[in-house]
Amino acid sequence: MAPQTEVGAKAAKVAAVAAGASAKDVERESASARLLGAGSAGIAELLVFHPVDTIAKRLMSNQNRITSASQLNTVIFKSHAADPGFVRRFFTLFPGLGYAAAYKVLQRIYKYGGQPFVRDYLSTRHGGTFDATFGKGNSKAMMHATAGSMIGVGEIVLLPLDVLKIKRQTNPEAFRGRGVLRIVGDEGFGLYRGWGWTAARNAPGSFALFGGSAAAKQYLFKLEDYNSASWFQNFVASIAGSSASLIVSAPLDVVKTRIQNQNFESKESGMKIIARMARVEGPTSFFKGLVPKLLMTGPKLTFSFWLAQTLIPAFNKVL
Repeated sequence: MAPQTEVGAKAAKVAAVAAGASAKDVERESASARLLGAGSAGIAELLVFHPVDTIAKRLMSNQNRITSASQLNTVIFKSHAADPGFVRRFFTLFPGLGYAAAYKVLQRIYKYGGQPFVRDYLSTRHGGTFDATFGKGNSKAMMHATAGSMIGVGEIVLLPLDVLKIKRQTNPEAFRGRGVLRIVGDEGFGLYRGWGWTAARNAPGSFALFGGSAAAKQYLFKLEDYNSASWFQNFVASIAGSSASLIVSAPLDVVKTRIQNQNFESKESGMKIIARMARVEGPTSFFKGLVPKLLMTGPKLTFSFWLAQTLIPAFNKVL
């Protein structure tokens, strides 16, 4: 009887996989595991990739055609382009590290640690609706994507830190010797400039990030329990999610960056920036910096997302 029972259990499992995972069947980690895993991913990403982020932001902010290596050098290193020695110039790629540390760690805790809470809510309150709308084979991945999109829109609460980080990276003259508290006092809610464009970028970008990862686990690796994914499976899923996210959000990311890197006194709207880009720089300007982002920022997002997806279940087992 024992062999027959074992065979029956295996057959039931195969049938369940074939039917597809339900949106009601989600993995519930502890809050501590989610926060620790997401925070650790944010810290590791910051230490490894902050210079890469600075280069990508400066390339996106450049509004002129780059026709020579010396011009590229000036765009990347700005006033330090003529400094002797690459090592010295390399350390100039760490402006705004204080803002970057605060923003990046809080952002990753919020996004990677917060998405599971939204996912749990959707599963409990609307899991049946997802199953009925998308079918059990697709509903779980769609729910992960929807939860990611919702948490991405809410990310605008951290926008002031992102604004200060980007200005330090691309337009340090805007500070004019003022400290953080002075800038916050002077600018107030002006630090939320571009919040609408940020939300518009984050909604599809986060949908693609979490949805692409979930789809890879669901359709490529045939996993019902996403937390059971191996390090390699999480890595492949993170590549799928991060690549989709960067491509989908690229046009609005360029607009958002140009809004945020203006001088504090500048009030040029996103629609004016879009019109000028289309008229002066052409349609390809909306994808400026995409190749560096895919080659450099892509691995950064893949790295932190992979680490978070791996560490959260690991912390959940030991806590």
